[in-house]
Amino acid sequence: MASIRKEVFIKADRAAVWDAVRDVGALHVRLVPGFAVDTRMDGDARIVTFGNGAVAREVIVAVDDDERRLVWSIVGGRFTHHNGAVQVLEEPGGARVVWIADLLPHALAAEIAPMMERGLAVMKQTLETAAGR
Repeated sequence: MASIRKEVFIKADRAAVWDAVRDVGALHVRLVPGFAVDTRMDGDARIVTFGNGAVAREVIVAVDDDERRLVWSIVGGRFTHHNGAVQVLEEPGGARVVWIADLLPHALAAEIAPMMERGLAVMKQTLETAAGR
């Protein structure tokens, strides 16, 4: 199983970063606009349309306010397994966002890792702009 870990430091209050991450239905508006162009809720899942045209059904597994951790699983499509998690950690001067994806088949990691990097870059820009930094 491929396991990809990416992280970014964001110059914004940890609570504000977590508030945007935990708003699972507004991914395309509050967190990663342009990287995600649409998000619609369908029960406990969100249907995400990405800027590259890909569409994923992400079942929301957990929204843990105490740990500031969001977990989801992509169902169907090209993955035989996908589990994603984002955690917002406090750090002096801002927040560190850690995004981990465990997936199969392994070959998809070469495509998914750069997508995660791009998503974190958009997240950083969006949240730092909202924080006025």
